[in-house]
Amino acid sequence: MTVIVIGAGAAGLLAAGSAAGMADKVVIIEKNDIIGKKLLITGKGRCNITNSAETEDMITQYPRNAKFLYSALYTFTNDDIIRLIEEQGVKIKVERGGRVFPVSDRASDVVSALKRYAMKENVTLKRGTVKSLIIHNGKIKGVKTDRGDITGDRVIVCTGGKSYPKTGSTGDGYKFARQAGHTIIEPKASLIPIITAEKWVKDIMGLSLRNIKITAYNEKNKCVYSDFGEMLFTHFGISGPVVLSMSAYLRNIDTQHYRIEIDLKSALTDEQLNARLIRDFEKYSKKHFINSLDDLLPKALIPIVVSLSGIEAHKAVNAVTKEERAKLVNLLKHFPLTAVGVRPVEEAIVTSGGVKVSEINPSTMESKLVSGLYFAGEVIDIDGYTGGYNLQAAFSTGYLAGINASENMEVQ
Repeated sequence: MTVIVIGAGAAGLLAAGSAAGMADKVVIIEKNDIIGKKLLITGKGRCNITNSAETEDMITQYPRNAKFLYSALYTFTNDDIIRLIEEQGVKIKVERGGRVFPVSDRASDVVSALKRYAMKENVTLKRGTVKSLIIHNGKIKGVKTDRGDITGDRVIVCTGGKSYPKTGSTGDGYKFARQAGHTIIEPKASLIPIITAEKWVKDIMGLSLRNIKITAYNEKNKCVYSDFGEMLFTHFGISGPVVLSMSAYLRNIDTQHYRIEIDLKSALTDEQLNARLIRDFEKYSKKHFINSLDDLLPKALIPIVVSLSGIEAHKAVNAVTKEERAKLVNLLKHFPLTAVGVRPVEEAIVTSGGVKVSEINPSTMESKLVSGLYFAGEVIDIDGYTGGYNLQAAFSTGYLAGINASENMEVQ
């Protein structure tokens, strides 16, 4: 009996490795020249493998269809993927926020470990592009590729979503799912840089801010996200780790704007910041206001802050009033931006949307519409926040699909 796995990414490699234990033959079909191409760029090339959170806590980190992942995450846990990778000779470490990385900080080491796990004696890797599924009487029979038909008793679709198409995630899996009669929830960007209404951001593009607090409010003035971290100004808006995390919470950005506030001095209270300003103003008492903030802010940001403060740039520092200083404190603690959109889905770290989960058996990852067809990874309508959760979902669903696709195989 043969299991065909479409895609040699995180989900595909786990699916192939787990299926190989019981299937007579496993065939992985990969259209890229190298396997794990997207894995190689995750975590800025370091590969944030998973998160060390307890499984129950981990489930809360998926904003869409978290319940669908219960079986997968409990069947193949974060401890399981860590153990698997370590057994393949790659040591791991846990960093801030429970993020798990290889000690070497090389994503290529993780890919090599997963390849060793997947490529057992009865596993074959074939280069090629799948064009369509072969389905007869509601049962899977194989796939059509650009290099000919491949027959099989089970097919596991692990093609990814639509983000980073240069890595092979070009939405092929949605086409296969539609062919099988599945509903596709419109793919949208998740974990994506944000476009702002403010055009001055291009003047400070490349400026990185650390240890800031960022908060997002919807049009009803309800806080939808708040966290500390690092961010980056770009020519179109903002990016960086904390911004990417925030983007997953701005679910209705297509139809509404979000008010963003940045606490540029999150380590200081308003009173402490006011005292700091008094000291700096005394130090630079003979200078103009615009030249008094060098000790407090990055040089590139100073003209923006001065403009937004309403204080005349060349006003003598010793003439700045108490009221003006209070407004400046408020500005630095609530630096305003307006989120009006996100970058194209192709630039997203992950895709929100995909194969409708109600049409997939969550205990097996098998299609409820076509016998022998399975789905795993980002092609399904699931997505998590940053911190290793998306890769864990791919590993867990891939493993679950693999073991179920190869168990109790009968001639169809």
